[in-house]
Amino acid sequence: MNNLLVLGGTGFVGRSVCERLVERGGGGGGRITVPTRWPSRAGHILMLPTLEVTPADLHDDAQLARLVAGRDAVINLVGTLHGTAAEFQRVHVDLPARLARACRAAAVRRILHVSAIGADAAAPSMYLRSKGAGEAALRDAGLALTVFRPSVMFGEHDRFINLFARLQAVFPVLPLAGADARFQPVWVEDVAAAIVRALDTPATIGQVIECAGPAVCTLKELVSQAGHWSGHARAVVALPAALGRVQAMLLEWLPGPPLMSRDNLDSMRVASVAGGKLPGLASLRITPSSIASVMAPLLGGRGGPARLEPWRALARRR
Repeated sequence: MNNLLVLGGTGFVGRSVCERLVERGGGGGGRITVPTRWPSRAGHILMLPTLEVTPADLHDDAQLARLVAGRDAVINLVGTLHGTAAEFQRVHVDLPARLARACRAAAVRRILHVSAIGADAAAPSMYLRSKGAGEAALRDAGLALTVFRPSVMFGEHDRFINLFARLQAVFPVLPLAGADARFQPVWVEDVAAAIVRALDTPATIGQVIECAGPAVCTLKELVSQAGHWSGHARAVVALPAALGRVQAMLLEWLPGPPLMSRDNLDSMRVASVAGGKLPGLASLRITPSSIASVMAPLLGGRGGPARLEPWRALARRR
């Protein structure tokens, strides 16, 4: 499978997946195509060999059909954490359904799709319900599907641990909604490795693979660790549920993607923790890295300079 289409390849997970796909190689004149509406924002992958970034609107049926035609496999990484019900529907449900139709029309069977732990039609948040509906749309199409459900992902370019570290460099106290929410954070490089290995592992067809790290943490613990690793440890104050919801509502009104939304709080009512009944990273011979082993050096440890290259080298060896 050397002729690949990667949807969402310019994003946080996408850049790691694209790097690993290029390293995977395969010869035979294979190519990796990454469509995007904003090619100018794809500088981090533009120079990768055998990879082509092409302008396209994935929500246009004709363009999607042209992109899918002739592919050996499609990897769908497209997702959003924030939005209205209509936006979640468009990105998490309508796009997978349209992708399934395009693949069936082009006789492209292999799809690898990134969802989320907790995805379910009966989940308490729009995000998780739409993720569940997107999985169902692909599953109902009868394709050779592998679904990945990661917990919250961390890494060099994440907007989670890095953001909380930056906030603690500015504010003396950090009030926090959803402080008791539970996560099993997973390194983005481990998720990328799982996706690429599954591509070459036919036994993963039909599977849902939970991608989770080695430890379960509360949101408060993760935020506190981010401050410690960056050398700016601050008091993290857990807000009562009602006050936390007010905080999230106020954050939604600020320009740009909110730090936290009311829908995020609804998602956090479901623990983002592997249930143990589905295959995990170990099924693909991946031993997940701890968040401390990766993020402490990246954030500078005790205030010293971040050492990025050793962790990038570690990722490439695995």
